[in-house]
Amino acid sequence: MNKNIWQGRKVLLTGHTGFKGSWLALWLTKMGAEVTGLALDPYTELNHWELLGLDIPEYRVDLRERDMVAEIIKKVEPDVVFHLAAQALVQKSYRDPVDTWSTNVMGAVNLLDACRLVPSIKSIIVITSDKCYENVEWDWGYRESDTLGGIDPYSASKAAVELVTSSYKRSFFEQNGTLVATTRAGNVIGGGDWSDNRLIPDIVKSTVKGEVIKIRSPNATRPWQHVLEPISGYILLAEQLILGNKECATSWNFGPDDAANQTVEVMLNTMQKFWPAIHWELDGIPMPHEATLLNLDSTKARRHLNWQPVWDLDDTLQATAEWFRSHYEQKQLITLQQWEKYQSDAQAKGLEWAKDLSLEKKVA
Repeated sequence: MNKNIWQGRKVLLTGHTGFKGSWLALWLTKMGAEVTGLALDPYTELNHWELLGLDIPEYRVDLRERDMVAEIIKKVEPDVVFHLAAQALVQKSYRDPVDTWSTNVMGAVNLLDACRLVPSIKSIIVITSDKCYENVEWDWGYRESDTLGGIDPYSASKAAVELVTSSYKRSFFEQNGTLVATTRAGNVIGGGDWSDNRLIPDIVKSTVKGEVIKIRSPNATRPWQHVLEPISGYILLAEQLILGNKECATSWNFGPDDAANQTVEVMLNTMQKFWPAIHWELDGIPMPHEATLLNLDSTKARRHLNWQPVWDLDDTLQATAEWFRSHYEQKQLITLQQWEKYQSDAQAKGLEWAKDLSLEKKVA
């Protein structure tokens, strides 16, 4: 990564008040970018964005408000856009499918339509999901060329966002020189996530109350990864787009190593090593359909972006447990310390993207 690319660069980040968006906002500001946020208010009382307290300009606007979105983007005149804002919960998509479809699909349409009319924008990264693939529950990882689809409204809406982005890219952005890419990450976990009906937040909420967490699908397999893993990929990809690499204006997977594709049961038992107060049992209540087997193939990102994960599953779960224990037991925020450790671990592993960071520290 190259701080010179980001120093003073104007970035619009949608969804900055969310879990993943807040971590990305921190990383970009630490790289020297001038970040402007566009999102709704955090929908949980406890949320990572407010704990961070980053001082950036922000707009609390629903992406479905087309005119307001267009006015803001025209005013900000960003160089780069990261689009993360979405209704991101599978179970909520069953309860309110119309809200999920309108937020995710029309929100993306409104954003991209506004971006095509702002000449300053030269790079756009649209973050969708690993669930955008038509999941046939096979054992090998999905590649970027595999069929898109989805049963639940959330997954299907994310596949639709991929189609929307492809349409705008071929209809408009290829003509005006703006480079557009989409990204699909694994099951992202880490400190600061208090979302409803997500495994780690449910574990945390039950544990701090001294309750037993009820698990509905212990054999479901997911590509677990720390939130910093895909974010490092998003930033690497954005740098290539900023540098004008047209071959990178496509779709990308950022998933963990195969060893991190583990069942919910294995993940729970591993996390329990770092937080012994965690206790769980099976929940026999039937739930709406949700895929039980899902893996990503990130070969493309490894070969062409020199990206690869830094932390294995133990590291990821240890960092997650330590973040929440620091918050609840020591009343401390260790986000910055974990971001710094992630980078130093990347340097220690000799990862290509971390070399520039090491050089800049020596110069400083």
